[in-house]
Amino acid sequence: MAHMRSYRSTGRIERAAGAAVAALKARAAAWEVPLVEAPERLSLVLWGCELILMPQPDGVQIDLVGPEERLIGTLRDSATEIFAEVGLPVLWDHVDVGALAPGLSLMRVEAVSPLTPGFLRVRLSGPEAGRFASGGLHFRLLLPPAGRPAIWPRVAGTGRTVWPEGADALHRPVYTVAAQEADWLDFDIFRHRGSPTCDWAEAGPVGATVGIIGPGGGWCPEAGRLFLFGDETALPAIRRMLDLAGGRARAVLRCAAADLGRLAGDPRVDRSDDLLAALAAQEACGPDHFLWFAASADEARAARRHLQDRGVARARFVAAAYWS
Repeated sequence: MAHMRSYRSTGRIERAAGAAVAALKARAAAWEVPLVEAPERLSLVLWGCELILMPQPDGVQIDLVGPEERLIGTLRDSATEIFAEVGLPVLWDHVDVGALAPGLSLMRVEAVSPLTPGFLRVRLSGPEAGRFASGGLHFRLLLPPAGRPAIWPRVAGTGRTVWPEGADALHRPVYTVAAQEADWLDFDIFRHRGSPTCDWAEAGPVGATVGIIGPGGGWCPEAGRLFLFGDETALPAIRRMLDLAGGRARAVLRCAAADLGRLAGDPRVDRSDDLLAALAAQEACGPDHFLWFAASADEARAARRHLQDRGVARARFVAAAYWS
């Protein structure tokens, strides 16, 4: 992990080394993240960072090492939570109290315009837009309640991020970066009733400040052949992955033909009214294939069961709930 040692954060837990080790092992199992155990240390790799736990006679030392400061902050937040759940406070050597949550950037709404009959495109601008070009396909949009001043999540002295609650709670939907340059990024909103984000976008937010936190949510899977299945809500992510995967990908979409946009006529793209049937009809998943499915929570569960019943290795598919 020496190549990752650009940023570091260190902390300490007084006493209770056994409880700290047990807590980390339990969380690693829940997250399905492998642990590396050595005589004097326990470590796991998450988000490209390493969390190192070193038991000592009078406590535990914690080292966080990673390639980005925001990732270190995110891992520190998670580590603090892991140990707090078993009553173990972490004494971090340094915490930037009052700083914006790790990975949070404040952006200005530059434009909202129709993209297709079913989608709106939103452009945000800000000096940190460039960092959303990699590290994950998605980001979380933070919208303050209508008519109330924004209260953004900030870092507390414990190392945890404190989020506004009650009347000040933020709406926090996840979107896919559709296009991006150094000082702006675009994302697409599927227009449907009952969506707070649609209501916000259609109310004329140009000039307003919003928060975006990320990037995250994984990248385009590495595979010899990539098979993508999704409904309207997954269309932006599938469009992005088709761009990244090139000729290695094929997609089946359940959406209006008018919403395909530039994908209309793409030989890699088919439409189907029944995504689960299309998934069932897909050829056997070879060792260099990857299956990606995103739709409603019920459909995602059914897709996951189907793929498991077919014996597809868990490392060779994703079945994600994009709405419920």
